[in-house]
Amino acid sequence: MLDSDLCWQAVCTRDTAQDGRFVFAVRSTGVYCRPNCPARRPRRENVSFYIDADAAAAAGFRPCKRCSPQGQSPAEQLDALVVAACESLSNSEQPLTLAQLAARIGLSASHLTRAFKARTGLTPKAWTAAQRRARLEQQLPTADSVLDAALSAGYSGTRALYQQPTPLSPAQRRKQAAGEQLRYSIAPCPLGHLLLASSAKGICALLFGDAPDALRGELQQRFAAAELRVDDTGLGEALRQVLTQLREPQRATQLPLDIRGTAFQQQVWRALQQIPLGQTRNYAELAAQLGSHPRAVARACASNPLGLLVPCHRVIASNGSLSGYRWGLARKAALLEGEADSQAQ
Repeated sequence: MLDSDLCWQAVCTRDTAQDGRFVFAVRSTGVYCRPNCPARRPRRENVSFYIDADAAAAAGFRPCKRCSPQGQSPAEQLDALVVAACESLSNSEQPLTLAQLAARIGLSASHLTRAFKARTGLTPKAWTAAQRRARLEQQLPTADSVLDAALSAGYSGTRALYQQPTPLSPAQRRKQAAGEQLRYSIAPCPLGHLLLASSAKGICALLFGDAPDALRGELQQRFAAAELRVDDTGLGEALRQVLTQLREPQRATQLPLDIRGTAFQQQVWRALQQIPLGQTRNYAELAAQLGSHPRAVARACASNPLGLLVPCHRVIASNGSLSGYRWGLARKAALLEGEADSQAQ
């Protein structure tokens, strides 16, 4: 059952996140459209809502020629073209220039760059570099040398590997990061259990879970190359601050953070840290703020390793629902409710 008030709000804001969930029809023109149709907004009394294009067509309306509601949306078409661009970059034996890639895809270079960055958070050149780094990380543990791993990943040598500032050198990563040690502690909390982990630079993980073993497994998966050591005493004060914030959200922790992620992920996570206590943002709002795409923002939120401290729980769907959360919607609801209560006091 469609909520006509929410549907109308989506039409007024041209909410791309609602595309595919319903269509609206305009009696004065006899056409039906997507929620984000760029055409002039109709009068409310002339608008009705249908669950899909077939229902609108059965009611006697014809599809809008601007937003083509009966087929792939313009956004979906661009999604498919960006996927094709990624495949071309991955499968090409020789590096592709932006002009060559754009010609293959059938878009202008500028249009392709905007669409590509909105959906991946990176330009085609940066995406190619990220894929090459990912291949390097796969090669390093089993390679006979850093040079062999670099050549297999597509580098011309090792010089570029050492020019990028990273927590570990390529040689350390080849040895499964034997040079890095992470300390961690697990404690019960109002949301089940939480795990707090710290590197030499600061807190690098805050994870929620139902059982300590599952939390240790998640930490090991996220930081597979590091040596993990329990340190209940050394992390006692940091853990106390986190537990205090869970009980009293207005008393935010002031802990140093070691935030690890791609440039785009860190950009999203910084935006999350700027959302005030007791407030929320939706994925479309954050995407507009960052010049990106809601799906790319959602993926960055899902990759956040610092629950609570980087408050991805403050991001909701455009229709006001909680949407997804890495550690479960019940925990997300509890965190938001606690923050709202603290503001009401």
